[in-house]
Amino acid sequence: MLKDLTSENLIRLNIEATDWEDAVRKAAQPLLEAGKVKQSYIDDIIVGAKESGPYFVLAQHVALPHARPEAGALESAIGVATLATPVEFGSEANDPVKYLFCLSARNNTEHLDALAERLEDQEFFKMLDQATDPKEVLDYLSK
Repeated sequence: MLKDLTSENLIRLNIEATDWEDAVRKAAQPLLEAGKVKQSYIDDIIVGAKESGPYFVLAQHVALPHARPEAGALESAIGVATLATPVEFGSEANDPVKYLFCLSARNNTEHLDALAERLEDQEFFKMLDQATDPKEVLDYLSK
């Protein structure tokens, strides 16, 4: 479950970002600070998006930035970030992005189950829009 892979220190609300790269770096920073990923992991997310396009913008207004585990994922975790102003990622179908779920996965599947249930939950996104404190997000996820 999502609540098992995140914590208050991995949640950032109303981030100011100048562009998609800045948004990804700011959303991933808590994972770096918490020792969940290496800097190389974040850099690989950026390189992958520059080479392959916004492959991680998977739903309307939602990005799941991630890289291969071997790029520097140290522990499985999910960072939750909202942008104060949505940003264009270059995804014709799903831009602009407002919500980023930055993934650090030690394998290719464990994070998917945790996120799948929330990506279809419109109340979850309403709560994210109104949340002012990471604890509110964790409380919602614990329901």
